[in-house]
Amino acid sequence: MSHADRDERNCLIDGLRAVAQFLHDHPDVPAPRWTDILVFPLDGSDKEKRAEIDVIASRVGVEPHEIVSGHYSASFSFGPVQYRAVAISEHLGNSGEEGE
Repeated sequence: MSHADRDERNCLIDGLRAVAQFLHDHPDVPAPRWTDILVFPLDGSDKEKRAEIDVIASRVGVEPHEIVSGHYSASFSFGPVQYRAVAISEHLGNSGEEGE
């Protein structure tokens, strides 16, 4: 898995704007009450993935935290739209630390 390059990122941003405009222009089309934008760390050990979440959290000014099954996350919201970076533990059911 990799993160978006510059062109892919620009396409994503354009797509987000387009769907927002579409929903605005078509009030008869159902819309969700909320949505998540999920980002996952690049491949690596649990420790490396958690470190990437820490970097993302510091860039957006939030504190990372443990979530379900030892997964590690940092998130912030724009109203009902949430940007969430999540490291999925390779060792489900523990705290996400290697060697446990």
